[in-house]
Amino acid sequence: MAGLFGTDGVRARINTGPMTAEAVVRLALAAGRWFADYNDRSTHARPIVVIGKDTRLSGYMLESALVAGFTSIGLDCRLLGPIPTPAVAHLTRSLRAELGVMISASHNPHHDNGIKLFGPDGFKLDDKIEVEISALAAGSIALADAPDLGRARRMLDSVGRYVEFAKSTLPGRTRLDGLKLVVDCANGAAYRTAPDTLYELGAEIVPLAVSPDGFNINENCGAVHPQVMAAAVVAHGADVGICLDGDADRLIMADETGKIIDGDQILGCLALVMQERGTLANNAVVGTVMTNRGLEARLGKAGIDLHRVAVGDRYILEKMRQDGLNLGGEPSGHMLMTDFARSGDGLLTALQMLTLLKTSGKKSSALFNSFSPNPQRLENLRGIDPAVLQDKKLQSDLANIETNLNGKGRVLVRPSGTEALVRVMVEAETDALVTEAMDALILRITAEA
Repeated sequence: MAGLFGTDGVRARINTGPMTAEAVVRLALAAGRWFADYNDRSTHARPIVVIGKDTRLSGYMLESALVAGFTSIGLDCRLLGPIPTPAVAHLTRSLRAELGVMISASHNPHHDNGIKLFGPDGFKLDDKIEVEISALAAGSIALADAPDLGRARRMLDSVGRYVEFAKSTLPGRTRLDGLKLVVDCANGAAYRTAPDTLYELGAEIVPLAVSPDGFNINENCGAVHPQVMAAAVVAHGADVGICLDGDADRLIMADETGKIIDGDQILGCLALVMQERGTLANNAVVGTVMTNRGLEARLGKAGIDLHRVAVGDRYILEKMRQDGLNLGGEPSGHMLMTDFARSGDGLLTALQMLTLLKTSGKKSSALFNSFSPNPQRLENLRGIDPAVLQDKKLQSDLANIETNLNGKGRVLVRPSGTEALVRVMVEAETDALVTEAMDALILRITAEA
């Protein structure tokens, strides 16, 4: 994507590139100018922007930089404090704000940070708007006159508002009494909202990674390290485990045996139940190029179409809106359920899955393993310049490796949209074929680097 924005907002190591205080002030000036000029301000004397953040130490610096930029344009700022990304999307809409901002690098380590922007409808910004904001940031930006400067204040009830919203997504008087849950909050943005919501709904909670210190976000915990949660499920005899990432927009689970339930299994489970209830729009869901072919086969058997798009929840949502669909997701745990929310929401997804578990009377192992996945392996190659993937000879060699699978598998090699690495995925009918192809791919790519 042209300009400042990547596949999920602006992201970089803190105090480098677009993640310096100066650059973030500039981004706020440009975004504030765009929304001040182009949005309807009839509902407020002055445009409003809501700003949330996760638990990284650098969030304080970036929050201050954003406030400086927005108020100098004339926007009033509502500071939400540490809160999940989907809560920012929800509050942007419910507070009738012109703009929502989340300060987070999601699943990345503490030394990275990022900024995600939401429009007044609660959806992430369209590519076109991001390009226009990038262009504004590169030029001269008109500031507000002294009497028109914005104000900033903290919202002390932001967490409570989101918790009540999350509980309201459950049908009727549904409660979770009798369920024992391990809840891993990744020392991130949901360290209060997730345990509070689940406890208030009656569940017995075993909390993990709920003591953020500014540095331990995603560190050996959360959705990128679900084995810790899975082991705790077995150790505590829990019914199910829940793992969120740093900004709580993705969900990975574990059943009572400690088996990991990834985003594909969650997507399959939700799709099949929604079809049975007659609530699955147009009998189709959206996945990505990473979605396991085992899920595609299971959904096809049930008469459900799977549409594949590029990796990234923004592309899933784009396809869903285009085709009038209400369910999509990816293996990493981003689930989009537009009947409830306008962005990926790990807690809301967990609540839907837990409601199914509570009402079914089944074990989570019987309910949540919705299909038999094809063997699949993902490797992240660091220290590789993604530009090498443009080499024609390398592309040909990688294609030949896939051809050697004889139609019994597939290969995907792509640069990460959120980190400095190359992602390699192999899927095949057997583990042996996966290992053979992956070894060949890594050897060829590293030889070129």
